[in-house]
Amino acid sequence: MEFLTFDKDICTLCGQCVDVCPFGALKIEKQGITVGDTCRMCGLCVRQCPEKAIHFEQKANEVDKEQWKDFLIFAEQEQQEIHPVVFELIGEAGKLAKKAGYQVNCVIAGGEGTQANARRLLQYGVHRVYVYEHKNLEYFRADCYTDVVADCIAATRPSSVLIGATELGRSLAPRLSTRFHTGLTADCTQLDIKENSDMIQIRPAFGGNIMAQIAIAKSRPQFATVRYRVMDRAQKVEEPKGEVIVCPVNEKMLSSRIEVLSSEILEKKKSLEEEEIIVVAGRGAQSEIGVSLCRKLAQALGGQLAFTRPMVENGYGDTAHQIGLSGRTVRPKLIITCGVSGAIQFTSCMNQSECIVAINQNPEAQIFKTAHYCITDDLYQVVPRLTELAVRRKEEEKDGLSL
Repeated sequence: MEFLTFDKDICTLCGQCVDVCPFGALKIEKQGITVGDTCRMCGLCVRQCPEKAIHFEQKANEVDKEQWKDFLIFAEQEQQEIHPVVFELIGEAGKLAKKAGYQVNCVIAGGEGTQANARRLLQYGVHRVYVYEHKNLEYFRADCYTDVVADCIAATRPSSVLIGATELGRSLAPRLSTRFHTGLTADCTQLDIKENSDMIQIRPAFGGNIMAQIAIAKSRPQFATVRYRVMDRAQKVEEPKGEVIVCPVNEKMLSSRIEVLSSEILEKKKSLEEEEIIVVAGRGAQSEIGVSLCRKLAQALGGQLAFTRPMVENGYGDTAHQIGLSGRTVRPKLIITCGVSGAIQFTSCMNQSECIVAINQNPEAQIFKTAHYCITDDLYQVVPRLTELAVRRKEEEKDGLSL
């Protein structure tokens, strides 16, 4: 854990650190500078001190793990709808909770309609849902949401806190882990738990070349953000027995330096993780012609074009459409790989797809061990033919509807 320390022999009590602190956490007392609970470890005072008398100090004080129990999931909302990653987190937490003898709880914050979404979560076997509903929480503001979720964590003392690795989640999670002076593992793809309640958090490292296993052994709660589409979605239970607990929202939680002047709902584009049909251009299609053929096939099928990491590194695509440990994890109904060799960094992030079709000239290609249907042929011959068949099928369906 990190804490602020002041060197009394150097400190002149000039007060510059007190003046610069945006959270009012520092005060000048008789014994020197004191640090309050509102300190966010932002480091402004460290940089401001003219005498260099302020330092971060590392302390590894073990906590009583018996005082921290259960799983707490942050239930993210997107335009008044629960983000799908939440149901995956509930499903995975449910598996781990059975091993540890824990309960699965959720915390949800937002504007009008939040309580209705909270009741919906009970259908998936959640034990308790803590609700913070206020009109000023309708839009995500990092400082407000941090205060709200931190309030819930302080009151319930969960052993582990799971947050979706979305844009919102990646903004919220590090703020919370800093608030509680504990660790955070980002972008996890697998989770497990030990008998002593230490959660094993598995994530790709070194560009996806290794899978790191990380444990937070000396502090609680344990924070992890989890990728979307890597866990099984929770199933509804026949007789929900959980409860919704409405928590008070005070002025301190709503106090923010961020002011929402206006908002506009943009037309949402389907992300790669949400796509049901994906065509992947691999190294075998490494030319403008090859990529163009793959793109035409994706369009004909009504899906999206994705890429392997080498293709993105060579400028044929962007990271938002990259599949692999250093990119996205997908579970479409149909995925067609074109010229993809099938490295484990790629296949581990798409092998849960319902139907996998692989096109590769090399009969020994690793991708064939993962694929349901294997085509050993030149993609420059196969892909145009598949596109032709897809277009013809669309026309036949259209003609059938017109009749």
